[in-house]
Amino acid sequence: MAPKYSNGIRFLFCLVSFVVIFGKASAQLSSENFYATTCSSALSTIKSAVNSAVSKERRMGASLLRLHFHDCFGCDASILLDDTSSFTGEKTAAPNSNSVRGFEVIDTIKSQLESSCPGVVSCADIVAVAARDSVVALGGSSWSVNLGRRDSTTASLTAANNNIPAPTLDLSALITAFSNKGFTAKEMVALSGSHTIGQARCTTFRTRIYNETNIDSTFATSTRSKCPSTGGDNTLSPLDVTSPNVFDNAYFKNLVSKKGLLHSDQQLFSGGSTDSQVNAYSTNLQTFKTDFANAMVKMGNLSPLTGSNGQIRTNCRKTN
Repeated sequence: MAPKYSNGIRFLFCLVSFVVIFGKASAQLSSENFYATTCSSALSTIKSAVNSAVSKERRMGASLLRLHFHDCFGCDASILLDDTSSFTGEKTAAPNSNSVRGFEVIDTIKSQLESSCPGVVSCADIVAVAARDSVVALGGSSWSVNLGRRDSTTASLTAANNNIPAPTLDLSALITAFSNKGFTAKEMVALSGSHTIGQARCTTFRTRIYNETNIDSTFATSTRSKCPSTGGDNTLSPLDVTSPNVFDNAYFKNLVSKKGLLHSDQQLFSGGSTDSQVNAYSTNLQTFKTDFANAMVKMGNLSPLTGSNGQIRTNCRKTN
């Protein structure tokens, strides 16, 4: 998912940016009706703000999705905490620095909700819902977001540096990284589809476009024009060269055509065990959208803070 990179679900998973990251599964969250009586306007407020942000900048949808990916060591809003004189958060971690964005959108939503329902809606739930609404805004399928997360009072720079899958990983390492968090290889492929939106920085794909052979030559040449062999590390290119601002299955079609931007992307279709899943998603958009939505629900349930753990931050950038 994306989803260490440039932004966008720059993703993802940085993948997650991915793609994405993890904790241990938890079933302690409640239904989407969690705020029905305490803050009935919560979901509509988040959706309105996300739609507004995405309408101003389509890429922001990918950024908000990736923000959720990179927060989900525990889906506890730890990624939102700013550094202080006595505390170093996750924003300067290698997968996040000069890459993860969308914090101002979360700030806007939090400010609106603190005005209408002070001390009720957690920053972690805002991030989770905003990711869903971003996907919908860009044409993807919706899903029901379990709610009731509370916000962490700390963050881990080390965990952020070590746990988010890098764009340089081979297929076996990607499968292992996701398996360690309880995801199947099929779910890993589905979450990687978050890279059908967003952009990546030159530094994350330079080696691929200059040194790898399993890449379409025309695609490599055109991408090199934006990413020089030296310098320009932060120059952006779309993770999905076909339709970077639409949540569709073009990402998988690109992989079949050897037009994956990141090494980790193309590894999903490189003669290995996930080729068949990529082929399936490249020919069936609805199957991908359904599987992606289900995997996002699972990801959003990774070791959240609930009950009396954590707090409801008044300002998402700092603890109370």
